[in-house]
Amino acid sequence: MREFIYGRNPVYETLRANRRDIFSLQIAEGVQDRGRLKEISDSVIQRKIPIERVARARLDKLSDSHQGVALEVSAYPYVTLDDILENATQRGEALFVLILDTLQNPQNLGTLMRTAEAVGVHGVVIPTHRAAEITPAVVSASAGASEHMLVAQANLAQAVAELKDAGAWVVGLDESAEARGPSEVRLDGALAVVVGSEGEGIRPLVRQSCDFLLRLPMQGQIESLNAAVAGSVVLYLAYLSRRK
Repeated sequence: MREFIYGRNPVYETLRANRRDIFSLQIAEGVQDRGRLKEISDSVIQRKIPIERVARARLDKLSDSHQGVALEVSAYPYVTLDDILENATQRGEALFVLILDTLQNPQNLGTLMRTAEAVGVHGVVIPTHRAAEITPAVVSASAGASEHMLVAQANLAQAVAELKDAGAWVVGLDESAEARGPSEVRLDGALAVVVGSEGEGIRPLVRQSCDFLLRLPMQGQIESLNAAVAGSVVLYLAYLSRRK
């Protein structure tokens, strides 16, 4: 399977991560090779990958945010949960994992991927069914960060059990009355953060398997944050706790 990654940062990060097979680079006619685009072109030329000048309308069919460039690549390289555990071991760090329970919106998924990569998450686990996958739209929304992340597709209940066996506390983001505030939940050490879907939250089976439920306190008129914002806040709180 082949697909097109579009946008200058996503294309640049895809080349930099070097985890996919690269087949060709398409650049819109009239676009000058400057800045990031020149870095992309130089990298592709060095690898002896074909470059094609194409009509902008051709790239418009991919997305309205292509920025004049698209990279033809192989499918996203998913990993296993064991690969994520090994990544933490190799880095000599306490395990830090993000679990996404049936998140549907590619923009939200991309935002969480970008945050996860920025705060040093060792890997992301998503369900095998009924959830957004790592598509070019997600790569774009993550500004290419997803290319550097290890992402596993798995049965989430089984993945949670394996993470617990590996010594991780599992914290689910939830709005129920029984959920605790950030100051009541340890976010340092080996940790897996579970973020539910935009509308339904965490599914009951996954929710029951969490060690703790965490609720972000708010004082404004809006009752809750969206999944990507709330998840990003918790990931950053965990990042700060792990640095103490």
